[in-house]
This record gives sequence, structure tokens and C-alpha cells, in this order.
Amino acid sequence: MCLAAARDPQCGTTRSHPVTEPRFVPLSYEALPADVMRTRAAEFEANLQRRRTVRQFSDQPVPRSVIERCLLAAGTAPSGAHQQPWHFVAISAPSIKQRIRAAAEAEERHFYQHRAPQEWLDALRPLGTDEHKPYLEIAPWLIAVFIRRFTRLPDGRKLKHYYTDESVGIATGFLIAAVHAAGLVSLTHTPSPMGFLTDILGRPKDLERPFLLLVVGYPASDARVPDITRKQLAEIATFLPPSS
Repeated sequence: MCLAAARDPQCGTTRSHPVTEPRFVPLSYEALPADVMRTRAAEFEANLQRRRTVRQFSDQPVPRSVIERCLLAAGTAPSGAHQQPWHFVAISAPSIKQRIRAAAEAEERHFYQHRAPQEWLDALRPLGTDEHKPYLEIAPWLIAVFIRRFTRLPDGRKLKHYYTDESVGIATGFLIAAVHAAGLVSLTHTPSPMGFLTDILGRPKDLERPFLLLVVGYPASDARVPDITRKQLAEIATFLPPSS
């Protein structure tokens, strides 16, 4: 799969894809010595190793300008045919956060009590999660991430987007890394189903669907995280040839 070259074989007048000739500009790139690359890669990895998912948040305000920069960073992610099929709704209004919490907890209660198989509940047990989500109201920001499956053309027709799940997943990863780099913490929250986000936030049902809810802010002073470890390189990567 090449995210930069997604194409529909039925493109043309039936789907009204805009047809433009490619334009290119010089790449802004500075080659770095190997030792500098190794240092930068090690520093970046060490910083991300300190990133943890947090479930106890402070209500300390976070400036909107910080969130704006994080969202701009997320928007630099690669996407299928460069269609940038994402939309972020950043929420700080207490009344909206309250509605989101109520709807999310209703779905989570049903999940924990009725829908979740025991195997999934067993996998979640080390994390200490349950249907109670107070952080949805306490944290200063919620960022709802939507997948834009279509764009509405001026004449009312819909323009299809490509590789939307992959593209929005990459952008969300960029967003999480940007939030961490800014000195904040986050939590990825994915209640199922998430249709209530579309309704509460007034998003177009025929063009978008909710992908994820990111909780963002400062950790509570007494925040604790599960005592878990990450897999080592040999467990997550294969090199061919094995050694150089």
C-alpha cells in the first residue's frame, strides 16, 4: 500500500475527483552525520519511553494555543492521496464534557456488564479499568477524532476519501506524541459504539464517523499508572539480514 498514491479505478466524472497536474517544489532537507542521527533517535525514543497513559487528571487549565499547536502537528501526518481525511473537535466546555461522560459511561456499563467476552475483561484487568470515567469531565480538554470518509462538493455530490482508517490512525499517533512533547499527558478512550459523539458534537453523519476520544491535560498530583512494561526490540522488530 502506498498512502501517497491511492486511486479509485472509477475516478472521473462519476465521482467528480478534481483533476490537476502535479506540482513539485524543492524538498527542504538537511543530511545529518550518523552520530547526530543516533543521538536524535535515542533522545526521541527516551522521551517517548516516558510517555504513559493516565487515568487521573488534574483540572488545571491548558492554554488553547498549546492544543492548537498539537493539532497542527497531527495535521502533518501522511494520508491517502493527501486528502487529509481527519477532523478534530477540541472540547473544553464543561457542559459538553458532562454530556460526553454520561453517554460514554452508559455505553461502558453495557460493555462491561453484557457485551465484553471474559477473555477481553481478563486482558483489561491489569489496567484496573471499569465503566467509571470521571476524567472525561475533570481533564481540561477532550479531543474527538473523526474519520472523514467523504467531502461534500459545492454541487452536493460526495467526494470519496481513501485509506481513511490508516491515515487517521497515523495522525492520531502524531497527536499523542505532540501532546507528550508539550509536557501533557493523554488517554485514548474508545467506547463502543461511539455514535453519541457524532450527535453531541453535531458532526455530519453522512460524511464522518468517530474514531477515538483523546483526553488531554496535566496528571493529578497523586496519579498512578499500572506497573507494566513494554516489549523489547527483538519482540517487535525483525531485521533482514539479521546482523550487519
